[in-house]
Amino acid sequence: MQKKYNNDELINLAELWQETWRKKFYIIAVCILFAICSIIYTLTLPNTYKASTLLSPVNSNTSANSLGGLANQLGSLASIAGINLAASQADKTALTLEILQSRSFIEKFIQDHNLLVPLMAAKNWEPETNTLIIDSEIYNESKKEWLRSVSPPKQAKPSLWEAYQNFLERIEITQDKTTSIINISIEYYSPTLAKQWLTWLITDINEFMRHQDQVETKASIDYLNKQLKLTQISNMENVFYQLIEEQTKSMMLIHVKSEYVLKTIDPAQVPDTKESPKRALIVIIGTMLGGFIALIFILVRYFTKSC
Repeated sequence: MQKKYNNDELINLAELWQETWRKKFYIIAVCILFAICSIIYTLTLPNTYKASTLLSPVNSNTSANSLGGLANQLGSLASIAGINLAASQADKTALTLEILQSRSFIEKFIQDHNLLVPLMAAKNWEPETNTLIIDSEIYNESKKEWLRSVSPPKQAKPSLWEAYQNFLERIEITQDKTTSIINISIEYYSPTLAKQWLTWLITDINEFMRHQDQVETKASIDYLNKQLKLTQISNMENVFYQLIEEQTKSMMLIHVKSEYVLKTIDPAQVPDTKESPKRALIVIIGTMLGGFIALIFILVRYFTKSC
């Protein structure tokens, strides 16, 4: 049996529309109020600029192929010496990108380039003089003293962990799986500093990976030379000589390459247009939100009176 409803139980859409139409000026007023508030809010937001660079993994196929030819017969011995004959370029690139975002590397980067104050105390940028505006409630520039008020265990001076988290929010790293091209960008108040930091970052990761490989290769050569002096078997001497030769070639490449693991395709430039905030979008969303809230309020009042 079909259930029947009384007319009083049905929602009178026509009456609901009329009620909404009667309150149209109220809705418009609320929309205007939210629009004004959104405009004021967006004007308080500082502009940020994004510097980007395109990079390509450095091709080391020549060295890899040369070492790969020894893999079958010398693999076990090479592993003992700390030599990875089967390491691929993709593995090294992935390792580089992980190190680039690691806490220890970024904290050292912040310390080496004195970025603690720009990261944790800056609030805007003055384009006319190309200077950062430091929040005086957080840091006293003349006395070089941190003044921010925080709850324990945090201290007035931000920790490197806080700076690391702040920096990580400003950096973006993506890699095209098809072409292996890497895009790295940094967003900051100052376009000049965004470009400078990005340039430093690429230089530092190349030097870090160069130093790591240099230490490992030197240790491998020292180990092989030591074992060569101890061995009395002529065949083993030939094996050691081959390994030492390949590691010596690797050491030469380590010193020769200016861009060791990441080669710049498109260098970072000083951006001349802001990345954010999207002020027009914020105002539009704020205005729509105001209209939605006003409409909900009208509907709630209508159904409250109807009950």
